[in-house]
Amino acid sequence: MNSPLLLPTTEQLEAAGLKGFDAFLKLYYDLYWERLGGELTLETMPRLTGEQHAVVSYMILRTEVLDGGFIQLIQNGYGAYIFDNPFAKAMRMFGAKDLSKLVYKAKKLYDDNKQILEQDRSDEEFMALYEQYEQFDDLDDEFIIMEQDASMTVASYIDDHLDLFYIEEIAK
Repeated sequence: MNSPLLLPTTEQLEAAGLKGFDAFLKLYYDLYWERLGGELTLETMPRLTGEQHAVVSYMILRTEVLDGGFIQLIQNGYGAYIFDNPFAKAMRMFGAKDLSKLVYKAKKLYDDNKQILEQDRSDEEFMALYEQYEQFDDLDDEFIIMEQDASMTVASYIDDHLDLFYIEEIAK
């Protein structure tokens, strides 16, 4: 039995189109995040395909790095989701080659310092990580410079391959 496909509505796509590629990406991210029940768990992760997870990963990375850098992304618990999955490879396949290279650089730093970076800590200890791991500063800056181009590339890939980004509606 085939389940109906869950897609953004024409109205949603038109409204997002008027606002730009950021709104287009957020539209898909919101749809997928809803499909995940608002959380990434072993139970919810299989609800999305690899391509759909790449969109979720990109939007998490984008939001976290623009707000507080790779250190914030890791401290907020997304390190394994971004670095221990084929996200960098997916970005290369989407055409965001510079972003893919950047994620591999960040992964190297993450892997080398994972146990320390993922520890729970106070706000003061968290802020001290920025001084202790200044290597992330350059990566944060690189991302900020490439973010618009990377976002346009990811949005274009979705638009050019819509069949990969539909999801089946959950049976009620």
